[in-house]
Amino acid sequence: MALPIEDYAIIADTQTAALVGRNGSIDWLCVPRFDSGAIFAALLGTEENGHWTIAPAGEATAVRRRYRDDTLVLETEFETADGVVRLVDFMPPRGEAPDVVRIVEGVRGTVPMQMNLRLRFDYGHVVPWVYREDGDLVAVAGPDAAWLRTPVETRGENMSTRADFTVSAGDRTPFVLTWRPSHLPPPELIDALHELGATEGYWRGWVSACTYEGEWRDAVVRSLLTLKALTYAPTGGIVAAATTSLPEKLGGVRNWDYRFCWLRDATITLQSLLYSGFQSEAKAWRKWLLRAIAGDPSQLQIMYGVAGERRLDEYIADWLTGYDGNPVRIGNAAAEQFQLDVYGEVMDALHQDRRAGLRTNDNAWGLQVKLMEFVEQHWTEPDEGIWEVRGDPRHFVHSKLMAWVAADRAVKAVEDFGLEGPVKRWRKLRDDIREDILTNGYDKKRRTFTQYYGSDELDAALLMVPLVGFLPATDERVVGTVEAIERELLKDGFVQRYTQHADTDVDGLPPGEGAFLACTFWLADNYALMGRQEEAREVFERLLALRNDVGLLSEEYDTGARRLVGNFPQAFSHVPLIDTARTLTDALAASEARAREGLK
Repeated sequence: MALPIEDYAIIADTQTAALVGRNGSIDWLCVPRFDSGAIFAALLGTEENGHWTIAPAGEATAVRRRYRDDTLVLETEFETADGVVRLVDFMPPRGEAPDVVRIVEGVRGTVPMQMNLRLRFDYGHVVPWVYREDGDLVAVAGPDAAWLRTPVETRGENMSTRADFTVSAGDRTPFVLTWRPSHLPPPELIDALHELGATEGYWRGWVSACTYEGEWRDAVVRSLLTLKALTYAPTGGIVAAATTSLPEKLGGVRNWDYRFCWLRDATITLQSLLYSGFQSEAKAWRKWLLRAIAGDPSQLQIMYGVAGERRLDEYIADWLTGYDGNPVRIGNAAAEQFQLDVYGEVMDALHQDRRAGLRTNDNAWGLQVKLMEFVEQHWTEPDEGIWEVRGDPRHFVHSKLMAWVAADRAVKAVEDFGLEGPVKRWRKLRDDIREDILTNGYDKKRRTFTQYYGSDELDAALLMVPLVGFLPATDERVVGTVEAIERELLKDGFVQRYTQHADTDVDGLPPGEGAFLACTFWLADNYALMGRQEEAREVFERLLALRNDVGLLSEEYDTGARRLVGNFPQAFSHVPLIDTARTLTDALAASEARAREGLK
Protein backbone atom coordinates (compact mmCIF):
# COMPACT_ATOMS: atom_id res chain seq x y z
CA MET A 1 0.00 0.00 0.00
CA ALA A 2 1.11 3.59 -0.63
CA LEU A 3 2.36 5.80 2.18
CA PRO A 4 0.07 8.10 4.18
CA ILE A 5 -0.78 11.12 2.02
CA GLU A 6 1.14 13.48 4.30
CA ASP A 7 4.33 11.47 3.72
CA TYR A 8 4.61 12.77 0.16
CA ALA A 9 6.22 15.91 -1.23
CA ILE A 10 5.82 17.47 -4.66
CA ILE A 11 8.37 18.32 -7.31
CA ALA A 12 7.24 19.97 -10.55
CA ASP A 13 8.34 21.55 -13.82
CA THR A 14 5.25 23.85 -14.32
CA GLN A 15 3.65 21.33 -16.67
CA THR A 16 3.36 18.24 -14.51
CA ALA A 17 4.36 17.06 -11.05
CA ALA A 18 5.66 14.01 -9.21
CA LEU A 19 4.97 12.85 -5.65
CA VAL A 20 8.04 11.71 -3.72
CA GLY A 21 7.62 9.65 -0.55
CA ARG A 22 9.63 9.83 2.65
CA ASN A 23 10.99 6.41 1.72
CA GLY A 24 12.65 7.78 -1.43
CA SER A 25 10.02 6.38 -3.79
CA ILE A 26 8.37 8.41 -6.55
CA ASP A 27 4.89 6.84 -6.58
CA TRP A 28 3.05 9.23 -8.92
CA LEU A 29 4.05 10.97 -12.13
CA CYS A 30 1.94 11.77 -15.19
CA VAL A 31 3.69 12.85 -18.41
CA PRO A 32 3.82 15.04 -20.33
CA ARG A 33 0.92 16.88 -18.62
CA PHE A 34 -0.86 16.74 -15.27
CA ASP A 35 -3.78 14.91 -16.87
CA SER A 36 -1.72 12.50 -18.98
CA GLY A 37 -1.33 8.83 -18.18
CA ALA A 38 0.89 8.04 -15.20
CA ILE A 39 4.23 6.27 -15.67
CA PHE A 40 4.40 5.75 -11.87
CA ALA A 41 1.04 4.83 -10.33
CA ALA A 42 1.95 2.93 -7.15
CA LEU A 43 0.15 5.71 -5.24
CA LEU A 44 -3.14 4.24 -6.45
CA GLY A 45 -2.15 0.61 -6.66
CA THR A 46 0.90 -1.47 -5.82
CA GLU A 47 4.59 -1.41 -6.68
CA GLU A 48 3.67 -3.39 -9.80
CA ASN A 49 1.92 -0.28 -11.14
CA GLY A 50 5.14 1.70 -11.30
CA HIS A 51 7.49 3.49 -8.92
CA TRP A 52 11.08 4.71 -8.73
CA THR A 53 12.80 4.10 -5.41
CA ILE A 54 16.29 5.24 -4.39
CA ALA A 55 17.08 4.56 -0.74
CA PRO A 56 19.66 3.02 1.60
CA ALA A 57 19.96 -0.75 1.29
CA GLY A 58 19.88 -1.06 5.09
CA GLU A 59 17.42 0.30 7.60
CA ALA A 60 17.21 4.09 8.01
CA THR A 61 17.22 5.05 11.68
CA ALA A 62 16.01 8.57 10.89
CA VAL A 63 14.59 10.41 7.87
CA ARG A 64 14.55 14.21 7.54
CA ARG A 65 13.11 16.23 4.66
CA ARG A 66 13.05 19.82 3.56
CA TYR A 67 12.86 22.00 0.49
CA ARG A 68 15.98 24.02 -0.20
CA ASP A 69 14.96 27.50 0.96
CA ASP A 70 12.24 28.97 -1.27
CA THR A 71 12.42 26.33 -4.01
CA LEU A 72 10.87 23.07 -5.16
CA VAL A 73 14.20 21.25 -4.80
CA LEU A 74 13.52 18.50 -2.28
CA GLU A 75 16.13 17.03 0.06
CA THR A 76 15.52 13.74 1.87
CA GLU A 77 18.26 12.82 4.34
CA PHE A 78 18.58 9.20 5.46
CA GLU A 79 20.57 8.35 8.57
CA THR A 80 21.78 4.74 8.82
CA ALA A 81 24.22 2.72 10.88
CA ASP A 82 26.79 3.23 8.09
CA GLY A 83 26.42 7.00 7.76
CA VAL A 84 24.20 9.70 6.31
CA VAL A 85 23.13 10.12 2.69
CA ARG A 86 21.06 12.86 1.07
CA LEU A 87 18.68 12.35 -1.86
CA VAL A 88 18.07 15.53 -3.89
CA ASP A 89 14.97 15.42 -6.13
CA PHE A 90 13.75 18.03 -8.60
CA MET A 91 12.29 18.60 -12.04
CA PRO A 92 14.02 21.31 -14.09
CA PRO A 93 11.57 23.87 -15.54
CA ARG A 94 10.39 22.24 -18.73
CA GLY A 95 12.82 22.40 -21.61
CA GLU A 96 12.81 19.92 -24.48
CA ALA A 97 11.11 17.18 -22.45
CA PRO A 98 10.02 16.42 -18.88
CA ASP A 99 13.02 15.36 -16.77
CA VAL A 100 13.19 13.97 -13.25
CA VAL A 101 16.62 14.44 -11.70
CA ARG A 102 17.73 12.54 -8.60
CA ILE A 103 21.18 13.13 -7.09
CA VAL A 104 22.49 10.97 -4.26
CA GLU A 105 24.93 12.88 -2.05
CA GLY A 106 27.19 11.32 0.57
CA VAL A 107 27.14 13.29 3.82
CA ARG A 108 28.94 11.02 6.32
CA GLY A 109 30.39 7.53 6.18
CA THR A 110 29.89 5.08 3.32
CA VAL A 111 26.30 4.01 2.73
CA PRO A 112 25.18 1.05 0.57
CA MET A 113 22.31 2.19 -1.67
CA GLN A 114 19.78 0.52 -3.92
CA MET A 115 17.66 1.69 -6.83
CA ASN A 116 14.50 0.08 -8.20
CA LEU A 117 12.93 1.59 -11.32
CA ARG A 118 9.64 0.03 -12.37
CA LEU A 119 8.20 1.93 -15.34
CA ARG A 120 4.55 1.26 -16.19
CA PHE A 121 2.79 3.37 -18.81
CA ASP A 122 -0.93 4.28 -18.99
CA TYR A 123 -1.60 4.44 -15.23
CA GLY A 124 0.35 1.31 -14.41
CA HIS A 125 -1.38 -0.75 -17.08
CA VAL A 126 1.31 -1.19 -19.76
CA VAL A 127 4.64 -2.97 -19.23
CA PRO A 128 7.23 -1.46 -21.61
CA TRP A 129 9.97 -3.17 -23.61
CA VAL A 130 13.32 -2.22 -22.05
CA TYR A 131 16.68 -2.24 -23.86
CA ARG A 132 20.03 -0.43 -23.92
CA GLU A 133 21.06 2.08 -26.53
CA ASP A 134 24.40 3.95 -26.51
CA GLY A 135 24.76 3.40 -22.78
CA ASP A 136 21.22 4.60 -21.97
CA LEU A 137 18.41 2.47 -20.62
CA VAL A 138 15.34 2.89 -22.87
CA ALA A 139 11.75 1.80 -22.12
CA VAL A 140 9.19 1.86 -24.96
CA ALA A 141 5.54 0.92 -25.32
CA GLY A 142 3.16 2.42 -27.88
CA PRO A 143 3.36 6.24 -27.83
CA ASP A 144 5.53 6.40 -24.70
CA ALA A 145 9.26 6.16 -24.22
CA ALA A 146 11.57 6.93 -21.29
CA TRP A 147 15.36 7.16 -20.97
CA LEU A 148 17.36 6.54 -17.80
CA ARG A 149 20.88 8.01 -17.74
CA THR A 150 23.24 7.35 -14.84
CA PRO A 151 26.89 6.34 -14.31
CA VAL A 152 25.67 3.54 -12.01
CA GLU A 153 25.58 0.04 -13.48
CA THR A 154 22.01 -1.28 -13.67
CA ARG A 155 20.47 -4.71 -14.30
CA GLY A 156 17.09 -6.09 -15.23
CA GLU A 157 15.32 -8.09 -12.56
CA ASN A 158 11.69 -9.19 -12.17
CA MET A 159 10.34 -6.77 -14.81
CA SER A 160 12.16 -3.80 -13.27
CA THR A 161 15.56 -2.10 -13.43
CA ARG A 162 17.69 -2.35 -10.32
CA ALA A 163 21.08 -1.12 -9.12
CA ASP A 164 23.27 -1.51 -6.06
CA PHE A 165 25.92 1.11 -5.33
CA THR A 166 27.66 2.87 -2.46
CA VAL A 167 28.00 6.55 -1.65
CA SER A 168 30.74 8.00 0.52
CA ALA A 169 31.02 11.47 2.04
CA GLY A 170 31.47 14.03 -0.73
CA ASP A 171 30.17 11.76 -3.53
CA ARG A 172 27.44 12.89 -5.91
CA THR A 173 25.74 10.23 -8.00
CA PRO A 174 23.15 11.46 -10.55
CA PHE A 175 20.14 9.73 -12.11
CA VAL A 176 18.13 11.42 -14.88
CA LEU A 177 14.83 10.03 -16.20
CA THR A 178 13.38 11.67 -19.31
CA TRP A 179 10.08 10.99 -21.08
CA ARG A 180 9.51 11.65 -24.76
CA PRO A 181 7.03 10.45 -27.43
CA SER A 182 8.39 7.17 -28.75
CA HIS A 183 8.46 8.30 -32.40
CA LEU A 184 10.93 11.12 -31.68
CA PRO A 185 14.73 10.78 -31.46
CA PRO A 186 16.35 10.46 -28.02
CA PRO A 187 16.23 13.58 -25.85
CA GLU A 188 19.30 15.73 -25.38
CA LEU A 189 21.53 14.75 -22.48
CA ILE A 190 21.31 17.17 -19.56
CA ASP A 191 23.91 17.90 -16.88
CA ALA A 192 22.27 17.03 -13.56
CA LEU A 193 24.46 19.28 -11.41
CA HIS A 194 24.09 22.24 -13.75
CA GLU A 195 20.32 21.77 -13.78
CA LEU A 196 20.30 21.67 -9.98
CA GLY A 197 21.77 25.16 -9.77
CA ALA A 198 19.56 26.47 -12.58
CA THR A 199 16.41 25.04 -10.96
CA GLU A 200 17.24 26.55 -7.58
CA GLY A 201 17.83 29.89 -9.29
CA TYR A 202 14.54 29.66 -11.17
CA TRP A 203 12.43 29.15 -8.05
CA ARG A 204 14.27 31.73 -5.96
CA GLY A 205 13.96 34.25 -8.76
CA TRP A 206 10.25 33.59 -9.02
CA VAL A 207 9.63 33.92 -5.27
CA SER A 208 11.51 37.23 -5.17
CA ALA A 209 8.39 38.93 -6.57
CA CYS A 210 6.40 38.08 -3.42
CA THR A 211 5.19 41.23 -1.66
CA TYR A 212 3.75 39.59 1.46
CA GLU A 213 5.87 40.41 4.51
CA GLY A 214 3.53 39.46 7.33
CA GLU A 215 3.88 37.13 10.28
CA TRP A 216 3.22 33.98 8.26
CA ARG A 217 5.52 34.64 5.30
CA ASP A 218 7.07 31.15 5.23
CA ALA A 219 3.65 29.47 5.02
CA VAL A 220 2.45 31.95 2.39
CA VAL A 221 5.57 31.50 0.25
CA ARG A 222 5.31 27.70 0.39
CA SER A 223 1.65 27.94 -0.63
CA LEU A 224 2.53 30.26 -3.52
CA LEU A 225 5.24 27.83 -4.65
CA THR A 226 2.66 25.06 -4.51
CA LEU A 227 0.26 27.05 -6.70
CA LYS A 228 3.09 27.65 -9.15
CA ALA A 229 3.84 23.92 -9.08
CA LEU A 230 0.22 23.28 -10.08
CA THR A 231 0.42 25.72 -13.01
CA TYR A 232 0.43 24.51 -16.59
CA ALA A 233 2.79 27.15 -17.97
CA PRO A 234 1.95 26.85 -21.71
CA THR A 235 -1.64 28.02 -21.11
CA GLY A 236 -1.69 29.60 -17.64
CA GLY A 237 -4.23 27.10 -16.31
CA ILE A 238 -3.91 25.95 -12.69
CA VAL A 239 -5.04 22.44 -11.76
CA ALA A 240 -6.88 21.81 -8.51
CA ALA A 241 -4.38 19.12 -7.48
CA ALA A 242 -1.68 16.92 -8.95
CA THR A 243 -3.56 13.69 -8.25
CA THR A 244 -6.74 11.75 -8.85
CA SER A 245 -8.76 9.51 -6.55
CA LEU A 246 -7.09 10.17 -3.21
CA PRO A 247 -10.04 9.59 -0.87
CA GLU A 248 -12.00 12.19 1.06
CA LYS A 249 -12.97 9.28 3.32
CA LEU A 250 -10.60 6.35 3.79
CA GLY A 251 -12.15 3.29 2.21
CA GLY A 252 -15.05 5.32 0.76
CA VAL A 253 -16.23 6.30 -2.71
CA ARG A 254 -15.70 10.08 -2.55
CA ASN A 255 -12.70 9.98 -4.87
CA TRP A 256 -12.46 12.34 -7.84
CA ASP A 257 -9.98 13.38 -10.49
CA TYR A 258 -8.68 16.86 -9.63
CA ARG A 259 -6.10 17.30 -12.40
CA PHE A 260 -8.26 19.92 -14.14
CA CYS A 261 -8.95 23.66 -13.89
CA TRP A 262 -12.06 24.76 -11.96
CA LEU A 263 -13.60 28.13 -12.79
CA ARG A 264 -14.52 28.79 -9.17
CA ASP A 265 -10.81 28.77 -8.40
CA ALA A 266 -10.45 31.80 -10.69
CA THR A 267 -11.57 34.40 -8.16
CA ILE A 268 -9.60 33.20 -5.15
CA THR A 269 -6.53 32.30 -7.20
CA LEU A 270 -6.45 35.68 -8.91
CA GLN A 271 -6.86 37.48 -5.60
CA SER A 272 -4.08 35.47 -3.98
CA LEU A 273 -1.64 35.98 -6.85
CA LEU A 274 -2.42 39.67 -7.25
CA TYR A 275 -2.20 40.36 -3.53
CA SER A 276 1.13 38.60 -3.35
CA GLY A 277 2.72 40.44 -6.28
CA PHE A 278 2.49 37.85 -9.07
CA GLN A 279 0.79 39.79 -11.82
CA SER A 280 2.25 37.80 -14.72
CA GLU A 281 0.69 34.57 -13.38
CA ALA A 282 -2.59 36.37 -12.80
CA LYS A 283 -2.53 37.67 -16.37
CA ALA A 284 -1.81 34.19 -17.74
CA TRP A 285 -4.65 32.69 -15.65
CA ARG A 286 -7.02 35.42 -16.89
CA LYS A 287 -6.12 34.67 -20.51
CA TRP A 288 -6.67 30.96 -19.90
CA LEU A 289 -10.04 31.77 -18.36
CA LEU A 290 -11.21 33.87 -21.32
CA ARG A 291 -10.15 31.24 -23.83
CA ALA A 292 -11.76 28.43 -21.87
CA ILE A 293 -15.17 30.06 -21.43
CA ALA A 294 -15.36 31.58 -24.93
CA GLY A 295 -18.47 30.50 -26.82
CA ASP A 296 -22.13 30.10 -26.00
CA PRO A 297 -22.71 31.04 -22.31
CA SER A 298 -25.18 28.17 -22.01
CA GLN A 299 -22.27 25.80 -22.60
CA LEU A 300 -20.11 27.22 -19.80
CA GLN A 301 -18.55 24.40 -17.78
CA ILE A 302 -17.44 24.36 -14.18
CA MET A 303 -14.04 22.95 -15.15
CA TYR A 304 -11.83 22.46 -18.18
CA GLY A 305 -8.63 20.69 -19.14
CA VAL A 306 -5.32 22.49 -18.74
CA ALA A 307 -5.54 23.80 -22.31
CA GLY A 308 -9.28 24.48 -22.09
CA GLU A 309 -10.51 21.04 -23.17
CA ARG A 310 -14.19 20.42 -22.50
CA ARG A 311 -14.50 16.64 -22.75
CA LEU A 312 -13.38 15.19 -19.41
CA ASP A 313 -15.15 11.84 -19.64
CA GLU A 314 -14.96 9.83 -16.42
CA TYR A 315 -14.16 6.13 -16.17
CA ILE A 316 -12.92 3.69 -13.55
CA ALA A 317 -9.35 2.39 -13.92
CA ASP A 318 -10.31 -1.04 -12.57
CA TRP A 319 -6.81 -2.52 -12.92
CA LEU A 320 -5.68 -0.30 -10.03
CA THR A 321 -6.57 -1.36 -6.49
CA GLY A 322 -6.94 2.26 -5.39
CA TYR A 323 -5.57 4.12 -2.41
CA ASP A 324 -6.90 2.24 0.64
CA GLY A 325 -9.14 0.21 -1.70
CA ASN A 326 -10.90 3.21 -3.23
CA PRO A 327 -12.07 3.27 -6.87
CA VAL A 328 -9.69 5.09 -9.21
CA ARG A 329 -11.41 7.62 -11.46
CA ILE A 330 -9.89 9.11 -14.59
CA GLY A 331 -11.75 12.18 -15.88
CA ASN A 332 -14.53 14.01 -14.04
CA ALA A 333 -18.21 13.71 -14.92
CA ALA A 334 -19.00 16.80 -12.82
CA ALA A 335 -17.76 18.85 -15.79
CA GLU A 336 -21.23 18.34 -17.30
CA GLN A 337 -23.12 19.67 -14.29
CA PHE A 338 -25.01 22.97 -14.16
CA GLN A 339 -23.52 25.00 -11.33
CA LEU A 340 -24.92 28.50 -11.20
CA ASP A 341 -22.21 29.78 -8.87
CA VAL A 342 -19.47 29.67 -11.53
CA TYR A 343 -21.06 32.61 -13.38
CA GLY A 344 -20.61 34.73 -10.28
CA GLU A 345 -17.06 33.52 -9.81
CA VAL A 346 -16.12 34.38 -13.39
CA MET A 347 -17.68 37.83 -13.10
CA ASP A 348 -15.88 38.43 -9.82
CA ALA A 349 -12.53 37.21 -11.19
CA LEU A 350 -12.69 39.66 -14.09
CA HIS A 351 -13.83 42.42 -11.72
CA GLN A 352 -10.82 41.78 -9.50
CA ASP A 353 -8.39 41.98 -12.39
CA ARG A 354 -9.88 45.32 -13.48
CA ARG A 355 -9.43 46.62 -9.95
CA ALA A 356 -5.80 45.51 -10.12
CA GLY A 357 -5.29 47.32 -13.42
CA LEU A 358 -4.91 44.18 -15.57
CA ARG A 359 -7.24 45.37 -18.33
CA THR A 360 -6.14 44.51 -21.84
CA ASN A 361 -7.54 45.02 -25.31
CA ASP A 362 -9.76 41.96 -25.50
CA ASN A 363 -13.41 41.05 -25.71
CA ALA A 364 -13.79 40.20 -22.03
CA TRP A 365 -16.57 42.69 -21.39
CA GLY A 366 -18.61 41.58 -24.39
CA LEU A 367 -18.37 38.01 -23.11
CA GLN A 368 -19.40 39.13 -19.63
CA VAL A 369 -22.51 40.86 -20.99
CA LYS A 370 -23.50 37.57 -22.62
CA LEU A 371 -22.87 35.71 -19.38
CA MET A 372 -25.17 38.16 -17.60
CA GLU A 373 -27.92 37.48 -20.13
CA PHE A 374 -27.69 33.82 -19.20
CA VAL A 375 -27.76 34.59 -15.46
CA GLU A 376 -30.86 36.76 -15.91
CA GLN A 377 -32.65 33.91 -17.64
CA HIS A 378 -31.54 31.01 -15.44
CA TRP A 379 -30.82 32.20 -11.88
CA THR A 380 -34.18 30.89 -10.65
CA GLU A 381 -33.36 27.31 -11.69
CA PRO A 382 -32.01 24.59 -9.35
CA ASP A 383 -28.44 23.40 -9.83
CA GLU A 384 -25.85 20.96 -8.45
CA GLY A 385 -24.07 23.61 -6.36
CA ILE A 386 -20.49 24.32 -5.30
CA TRP A 387 -19.95 20.83 -3.88
CA GLU A 388 -20.90 19.15 -7.18
CA VAL A 389 -23.51 16.92 -5.58
CA ARG A 390 -24.52 13.82 -7.46
CA GLY A 391 -28.02 13.89 -6.03
CA ASP A 392 -30.98 15.91 -7.34
CA PRO A 393 -30.49 19.58 -8.32
CA ARG A 394 -31.72 22.05 -5.68
CA HIS A 395 -31.98 25.77 -5.06
CA PHE A 396 -28.66 26.02 -3.22
CA VAL A 397 -28.28 29.27 -1.31
CA HIS A 398 -24.59 29.58 -2.17
CA SER A 399 -25.46 29.32 -5.86
CA LYS A 400 -27.99 32.16 -5.52
CA LEU A 401 -25.41 34.14 -3.55
CA MET A 402 -22.95 33.88 -6.43
CA ALA A 403 -25.68 34.86 -8.91
CA TRP A 404 -26.03 37.99 -6.78
CA VAL A 405 -22.26 38.45 -7.03
CA ALA A 406 -22.52 38.25 -10.84
CA ALA A 407 -25.14 41.01 -10.90
CA ASP A 408 -23.27 43.11 -8.35
CA ARG A 409 -19.99 42.96 -10.29
CA ALA A 410 -21.79 43.75 -13.53
CA VAL A 411 -23.26 46.88 -11.93
CA LYS A 412 -19.86 47.89 -10.56
CA ALA A 413 -18.24 47.38 -13.96
CA VAL A 414 -20.53 50.12 -15.29
CA GLU A 415 -20.34 52.37 -12.22
CA ASP A 416 -16.61 52.03 -11.47
CA PHE A 417 -15.05 51.48 -14.89
CA GLY A 418 -17.45 53.22 -17.29
CA LEU A 419 -18.31 50.08 -19.28
CA GLU A 420 -21.58 49.99 -21.19
CA GLY A 421 -24.46 47.78 -20.13
CA PRO A 422 -28.11 47.73 -18.98
CA VAL A 423 -27.18 48.85 -15.48
CA LYS A 424 -30.76 49.62 -14.37
CA ARG A 425 -31.82 46.10 -15.28
CA TRP A 426 -28.81 44.63 -13.50
CA ARG A 427 -29.49 46.69 -10.38
CA LYS A 428 -33.03 45.31 -10.31
CA LEU A 429 -31.69 41.78 -10.85
CA ARG A 430 -29.28 42.26 -7.97
CA ASP A 431 -32.10 43.46 -5.72
CA ASP A 432 -34.40 40.61 -6.78
CA ILE A 433 -31.78 37.95 -6.05
CA ARG A 434 -30.97 39.53 -2.71
CA GLU A 435 -34.62 39.56 -1.67
CA ASP A 436 -35.06 35.97 -2.85
CA ILE A 437 -32.09 34.79 -0.76
CA LEU A 438 -33.18 36.63 2.37
CA THR A 439 -36.75 35.35 2.00
CA ASN A 440 -36.13 31.72 1.06
CA GLY A 441 -32.56 30.98 2.12
CA TYR A 442 -32.58 32.36 5.67
CA ASP A 443 -34.19 30.56 8.61
CA LYS A 444 -35.38 33.28 10.99
CA LYS A 445 -36.14 30.84 13.81
CA ARG A 446 -32.70 29.30 13.77
CA ARG A 447 -31.01 32.58 12.76
CA THR A 448 -28.99 31.01 9.98
CA PHE A 449 -28.72 30.71 6.24
CA THR A 450 -29.51 27.17 5.10
CA GLN A 451 -28.00 24.90 2.48
CA TYR A 452 -30.90 25.17 0.05
CA TYR A 453 -34.34 26.74 -0.03
CA GLY A 454 -36.77 25.20 2.45
CA SER A 455 -34.19 22.95 4.12
CA ASP A 456 -32.94 22.48 7.65
CA GLU A 457 -29.46 21.58 6.44
CA LEU A 458 -26.39 23.76 6.94
CA ASP A 459 -23.61 24.53 4.47
CA ALA A 460 -20.21 26.02 5.32
CA ALA A 461 -20.15 27.63 1.85
CA LEU A 462 -22.41 30.29 3.40
CA LEU A 463 -19.37 31.56 5.28
CA MET A 464 -18.76 33.32 1.96
CA VAL A 465 -21.67 35.73 2.60
CA PRO A 466 -19.47 38.46 4.13
CA LEU A 467 -16.40 37.54 2.05
CA VAL A 468 -18.15 38.44 -1.22
CA GLY A 469 -19.80 41.57 0.21
CA PHE A 470 -23.41 40.39 0.44
CA LEU A 471 -23.67 41.33 4.12
CA PRO A 472 -21.12 42.68 6.61
CA ALA A 473 -19.58 40.16 8.98
CA THR A 474 -21.21 41.92 11.93
CA ASP A 475 -24.74 41.54 10.51
CA GLU A 476 -26.89 39.44 12.86
CA ARG A 477 -27.70 37.03 10.04
CA VAL A 478 -24.00 36.36 9.45
CA VAL A 479 -23.34 36.10 13.18
CA GLY A 480 -26.22 33.61 13.52
CA THR A 481 -24.92 31.55 10.57
CA VAL A 482 -21.45 31.38 12.10
CA GLU A 483 -22.95 30.30 15.42
CA ALA A 484 -24.99 27.56 13.69
CA ILE A 485 -21.91 26.30 11.87
CA GLU A 486 -19.97 26.30 15.15
CA ARG A 487 -22.73 24.19 16.73
CA GLU A 488 -23.36 21.70 13.94
CA LEU A 489 -20.46 21.64 11.49
CA LEU A 490 -17.44 22.41 13.66
CA LYS A 491 -15.98 19.04 14.71
CA ASP A 492 -12.76 18.76 16.72
CA GLY A 493 -11.83 22.31 15.74
CA PHE A 494 -12.38 21.89 11.97
CA VAL A 495 -15.36 22.63 9.73
CA GLN A 496 -17.34 20.02 7.78
CA ARG A 497 -18.60 21.16 4.37
CA TYR A 498 -22.29 20.53 5.00
CA THR A 499 -24.71 18.46 7.05
CA GLN A 500 -24.21 14.74 6.45
CA HIS A 501 -26.31 12.12 8.19
CA ALA A 502 -28.12 8.93 7.33
CA ASP A 503 -31.39 10.73 6.52
CA THR A 504 -29.97 13.18 3.99
CA ASP A 505 -29.54 12.38 0.31
CA VAL A 506 -28.43 15.80 -0.89
CA ASP A 507 -25.14 14.69 -2.44
CA GLY A 508 -26.29 11.24 -3.56
CA LEU A 509 -23.37 9.57 -1.76
CA PRO A 510 -22.93 7.68 1.52
CA PRO A 511 -22.31 10.13 4.40
CA GLY A 512 -18.90 10.71 5.88
CA GLU A 513 -15.76 12.59 4.87
CA GLY A 514 -12.93 14.57 6.42
CA ALA A 515 -13.14 18.17 7.61
CA PHE A 516 -12.85 20.54 4.66
CA LEU A 517 -9.83 22.78 5.10
CA ALA A 518 -11.00 25.65 2.88
CA CYS A 519 -14.18 25.99 4.96
CA THR A 520 -12.13 26.15 8.14
CA PHE A 521 -10.01 28.93 6.63
CA TRP A 522 -13.27 30.76 5.78
CA LEU A 523 -14.33 30.48 9.42
CA ALA A 524 -11.06 32.14 10.45
CA ASP A 525 -11.76 34.91 7.90
CA ASN A 526 -15.20 35.49 9.41
CA TYR A 527 -13.75 35.67 12.90
CA ALA A 528 -11.15 38.21 11.75
CA LEU A 529 -13.79 40.38 10.05
CA MET A 530 -16.00 40.21 13.16
CA GLY A 531 -13.17 41.52 15.30
CA ARG A 532 -12.57 38.12 16.91
CA GLN A 533 -8.88 38.21 16.04
CA GLU A 534 -7.64 35.89 18.75
CA GLU A 535 -10.10 33.19 17.74
CA ALA A 536 -9.16 33.74 14.10
CA ARG A 537 -5.49 33.33 14.96
CA GLU A 538 -6.23 30.17 16.95
CA VAL A 539 -8.10 28.57 14.03
CA PHE A 540 -5.43 29.66 11.56
CA GLU A 541 -2.59 28.26 13.66
CA ARG A 542 -4.53 25.01 14.06
CA LEU A 543 -4.76 24.75 10.28
CA LEU A 544 -1.10 25.56 9.78
CA ALA A 545 -0.24 22.72 12.17
CA LEU A 546 -1.90 20.26 9.75
CA ARG A 547 0.69 20.92 7.04
CA ASN A 548 3.09 18.08 6.57
CA ASP A 549 6.79 18.39 7.29
CA VAL A 550 7.41 20.22 4.00
CA GLY A 551 4.43 22.60 4.31
CA LEU A 552 1.83 20.91 2.10
CA LEU A 553 -1.92 20.41 2.56
CA SER A 554 -4.44 18.08 1.00
CA GLU A 555 -8.13 18.90 0.58
CA GLU A 556 -9.44 17.55 3.89
CA TYR A 557 -8.39 16.25 7.30
CA ASP A 558 -9.65 13.10 9.01
CA THR A 559 -9.90 14.16 12.65
CA GLY A 560 -10.38 10.57 13.84
CA ALA A 561 -7.41 9.06 12.02
CA ARG A 562 -5.46 12.34 12.36
CA ARG A 563 -4.47 12.14 8.71
CA LEU A 564 -4.66 14.31 5.63
CA VAL A 565 -7.20 12.99 3.12
CA GLY A 566 -8.25 14.02 -0.37
CA ASN A 567 -6.20 14.97 -3.41
CA PHE A 568 -2.76 16.39 -2.81
CA PRO A 569 -1.41 18.99 -2.74
CA GLN A 570 -4.67 20.89 -3.00
CA ALA A 571 -4.85 24.40 -4.49
CA PHE A 572 -8.21 24.98 -2.81
CA SER A 573 -6.46 24.61 0.57
CA HIS A 574 -3.33 26.63 -0.20
CA VAL A 575 -5.20 29.57 -1.77
CA PRO A 576 -7.38 30.24 1.31
CA LEU A 577 -4.26 29.86 3.47
CA ILE A 578 -2.77 32.82 1.61
CA ASP A 579 -6.03 34.76 1.82
CA THR A 580 -6.51 34.14 5.53
CA ALA A 581 -2.94 35.19 6.26
CA ARG A 582 -3.68 38.43 4.44
CA THR A 583 -7.07 38.95 6.11
CA LEU A 584 -5.72 38.27 9.57
CA THR A 585 -2.61 40.37 9.01
CA ASP A 586 -4.76 43.32 7.90
CA ALA A 587 -7.23 42.83 10.78
CA LEU A 588 -4.45 42.71 13.37
CA ALA A 589 -2.81 45.79 11.88
CA ALA A 590 -6.11 47.68 11.98
CA SER A 591 -6.69 46.61 15.58
CA GLU A 592 -3.22 47.77 16.60
CA ALA A 593 -3.76 51.08 14.82
CA ARG A 594 -7.02 51.64 16.72
CA ALA A 595 -5.28 50.79 19.98
CA ARG A 596 -2.49 53.29 19.27
CA GLU A 597 -5.06 55.91 18.37
CA GLY A 598 -6.85 55.28 21.66
CA LEU A 599 -3.66 55.91 23.61
CA LYS A 600 -3.23 59.38 22.18
